[in-house]
Amino acid sequence: MKTSEFNFELPDELIAQEPPPQRGQSRLMTLDRSSGRRLHSVVTELPRLLCGDKFLSPSGEKPLLVFNDTKVRKARLIGIDLQTGAEAEFLLLEKINDEWKTLVQRAKRRKKGSSYSFYNNTGEEIARARITDEKEEFRFLKFEKPIIDEDFLNKYGHIPLPPYIKRNDVPSDADRYQTIYAKETGSAAAPTAGLHFTQEILESLKGNGIESVFITLHVGLGTFLPVRSENIEDHSMHEESFEITETSAALIEKAKIVGRKIIAVGTTSLRSLESAAFNEGIKRGHQKTSIFIYPGYKFKIADALFTNFHTPQSTLLMLVSAFAGKDMILESYAEAIKEKYRFFSYGDAMLIY
Repeated sequence: MKTSEFNFELPDELIAQEPPPQRGQSRLMTLDRSSGRRLHSVVTELPRLLCGDKFLSPSGEKPLLVFNDTKVRKARLIGIDLQTGAEAEFLLLEKINDEWKTLVQRAKRRKKGSSYSFYNNTGEEIARARITDEKEEFRFLKFEKPIIDEDFLNKYGHIPLPPYIKRNDVPSDADRYQTIYAKETGSAAAPTAGLHFTQEILESLKGNGIESVFITLHVGLGTFLPVRSENIEDHSMHEESFEITETSAALIEKAKIVGRKIIAVGTTSLRSLESAAFNEGIKRGHQKTSIFIYPGYKFKIADALFTNFHTPQSTLLMLVSAFAGKDMILESYAEAIKEKYRFFSYGDAMLIY
């Protein structure tokens, strides 16, 4: 299957550059996979929609939502090349021993042995580091001083807004590019479907008898690295870490046994569920996944998906195409463009069932 089959033209003005004025006020397209019927709503209507007949078990029980409670790290640091004076923007992915595995803009210019200084807003040097190794698109950065931990990043780091948001991060992004239930720090990008949920929506879901469970997948390259191969089968996903607790796994298994619908909130929750599927159950504990879901995949756990609108030729677009069918998804995206939906991280949402 060709990567080019998952392309579509999107006007720049539909790429959301800011979150909606109020969290939870985004538009919502619903897509019925069995009929192809699409309806237009708003996210605040989700609790009511999930009480409909389509989401009830044969015995009338309501669905179970699965959320990803990862927390976005302030993972962007902007340094100055000590040799050339050029600015270099690093995205810190994970700490391995005393080094950070990073992505860096204009990576070919960032060579092993080069050193960088990092400054605060008043021009004071706060850190210095050098590149110790190069592996494919990654650069390994070792800091001479100080220790780069979560406290340092919370003070000096920047929110890692995706490159299609053509602005610098501002203080409000620290709140809006984070789910309200974020708990476990470790992501280099937000699980953006969860950005729509407010405390009021969560309470309304609970009040309507719709249960929720939380799992943790730290969003990394496996989620957001583009597909560069001509054939999608040649693309390799980078590994990401996730965890499903005993409590969450037991609730998901019980729901499946009695025929309740499992609704994945976001592609990361869905990938975690499908990666943990084992015989008739769910694997517990810390796990890793490099699962690549594209058309032809047979889903084992998820019955519905709440998600955003995704970028052309991305693994996420391929995943939702596997869930609903490529033609149905591209037709839905065409309708969303016609109806002026907002796309990508800060954009509007879909409920596919």
